[in-house]
Amino acid sequence: MAQQRLGFWQRFAVALVVPTMTLWSKRSWHGMDKIPPGGVILVPNHVSHFDPLVVAHYVYKAGRWPRFLGKASLWRVPIIGPLLRKTRQVPVERGSVEAVKSLEALAEALREGGVVVVYPEGTTTRHPDLWPMRGKTGAARLALLTGAPVVPVANWGAQDVFDPRTNKFKFTRAAVTVTTGDPVDLSRWAGAEPSRAVLEAMTEKIMLDIRDLLGTIRDGEPPALYDRPARRATTAEDAS
Repeated sequence: MAQQRLGFWQRFAVALVVPTMTLWSKRSWHGMDKIPPGGVILVPNHVSHFDPLVVAHYVYKAGRWPRFLGKASLWRVPIIGPLLRKTRQVPVERGSVEAVKSLEALAEALREGGVVVVYPEGTTTRHPDLWPMRGKTGAARLALLTGAPVVPVANWGAQDVFDPRTNKFKFTRAAVTVTTGDPVDLSRWAGAEPSRAVLEAMTEKIMLDIRDLLGTIRDGEPPALYDRPARRATTAEDAS
């Protein structure tokens, strides 16, 4: 698929990420044609701190430029922070009023026809076997605000490069699988007010679709969505 025209900093990021991913991953990619044209919200599962690079590489090779919602603390990291700003990624101070500004920035990107990537879990999964947790409501809120389709993305294998259960990096070339599913059917909530009940119901549907899609690329029956350990609402890894 033809790639959209990129600016200098986007091309610079590509020059960093693509060789890195070629070195550290043996790729099995499916379902790129299911990423619809125009504004779309991609919702991946989160098995590793390495998988945003996996997903970014996948979306780029599908001919689109991804804009990720990420922890604002990353924007304060030398080198990484400036690059995130230059490539128009979107920081969020989770659990704060600044999250509203982040939502507005993502909504504008969708109106411009962009690809927005939101991890509904808000952090790497805490499930012992890396199945998805229950999600936060940001993706659902964004879908209600914009009407953009929500499309699940399942990825598996990034944990063999960096495993969140051990926090250990492995210098190995891992087999990484990514697949895109059909848009989540959220039609029953079209035009609904964003009440807590509505957002939670939408998020449950989104997470179940992600879980079931992940089940197609893993051995074994997907378990129930994992109930995340209790966390304070103001921590950096909480999402609105």
